[in-house]
Amino acid sequence: MSDSDLVSQRRANYDELLALGIQPYPHRYEASHRISALVAGYGGHSAEALEGGHVPVRAAGRILGLRTFGKANFLVLSDGVSTIQAYIRQDSVSAEAFAMFRLLDFGDQVGVAGRLFRTRTNELTIWASDLTFLAKSFLPLPEKWHGLQDVETRYRQRYLDLIVNPDARRVFEVRARTLAAVRAFLDARGFLEVETPMMQPVAGGALARPFVTHHNALDMKLFMRIAPELYLKRLVVGGMDRVYEINRNFRNEGISTQHNPEFTMLEFYQAYVDYEHLMRLTEQMLAEVAQVAVGSTELTFGAHTISFAAPFRRLSLREAAASRASERLARSVDPAMLRDAATARQVAVALGLEVPEGQGPGKTATAIFEHLCEHDLVQPTFVYDFPTEVSPLSKQRADDPDTVERFELYAAGFELANAFSELNDPAEQRRRFEAQLSERARGDAEAHQMDDDYIRALEYGLPPTGGEGVGIDRLVMLLTNSASIRDVILFPLMRTQSSGPRA
Repeated sequence: MSDSDLVSQRRANYDELLALGIQPYPHRYEASHRISALVAGYGGHSAEALEGGHVPVRAAGRILGLRTFGKANFLVLSDGVSTIQAYIRQDSVSAEAFAMFRLLDFGDQVGVAGRLFRTRTNELTIWASDLTFLAKSFLPLPEKWHGLQDVETRYRQRYLDLIVNPDARRVFEVRARTLAAVRAFLDARGFLEVETPMMQPVAGGALARPFVTHHNALDMKLFMRIAPELYLKRLVVGGMDRVYEINRNFRNEGISTQHNPEFTMLEFYQAYVDYEHLMRLTEQMLAEVAQVAVGSTELTFGAHTISFAAPFRRLSLREAAASRASERLARSVDPAMLRDAATARQVAVALGLEVPEGQGPGKTATAIFEHLCEHDLVQPTFVYDFPTEVSPLSKQRADDPDTVERFELYAAGFELANAFSELNDPAEQRRRFEAQLSERARGDAEAHQMDDDYIRALEYGLPPTGGEGVGIDRLVMLLTNSASIRDVILFPLMRTQSSGPRA
């Protein structure tokens, strides 16, 4: 049958249910157990134990299987986690209930009351004494519930993906455990969870292009936040010396397997520590989170086995970029060459990179690193000591003003975290913002804006502080062996299309 014929048949079955006087959308159903609880609690019971115990149950779920044998029939119910079989005998249920059973379709929601027993094939089953209709599935499930393979449909219709692909739900169960484990780790160390504004008068805390909106009543431009950083550091100024936030950021940028315009970040800040402390804390946190979320610090990601066991590898950015450039160009490239605009440009051009006129050596060195090194960092690796030019909120090294105390954590070839010793000198912060304004005037839409109130907060005194952001979506990708960020976001942003067939 075509999809339109199937929908017509389901509509006809629905009309017959109405003709029987059945309420098609009741307000509630009093279940005694979830199906998954029945399977977990009684899956190990023998047939004799079930018969002797006479376990009465009321369970509800979606029909994922129907088998008809005249007076004796079976349906398979799912609660999204587990399935259980229900045995429907004509002489065990009311005439109305049996007539209703004959009108059921794959995907319908029903409630079953009865007792547990095991069939001749030893399958845990509900012997039904009553059947209640709960909701109609007018649209047929894909391939009669055997699977949904089209990736775009899975993302656009996540509800359908969750019905027919059990692995999809498991991904989001791991995500929930990951978030709970992160919170438990930080709470145990005295961090306080807070919430900061999603709409901000100044887009700050990262180098990214923001979404812009307008508040009508106040007649003011607002930006969806690209990062909570500057607000969290205001709280540290106010004496909240260990804070964190897990929430959404929004960046008006491209979409890829690693990027979604709306994504979840963990950001945390601790007073009186630097980036060295954060490296050790990050090693501890990721090992503990992996153990809680998936039961191991050893993860399979694609063809790789990745270990979150400490210590992680460490690489200096300029040294890593120079080393790989030397290999690629078959000549010596000294890290010092990447500190000079002219020689850094020469190296980049020789590698096939485009370097805009007037670009500083820090941006060029970072571009060389990203081009040559990122994809090879499979095992967790701290890349540290970034150029000051690309780090407007980071504190410079005492012995090297062209370098800041910053690291990024890479694993599986992509960035997982970004952290630094926070710049807390208000005069230097103003100078950095002014330099960013110059970059913006030259056409860099991602350059940082001036934030006078944040500078004012620094003038009250921000203690030495370390801060870090961790991409939760990317972390869950690693923990679930998911190749795309869309696999770990319930409703990723998709290009608009028609809504598809309707009942």
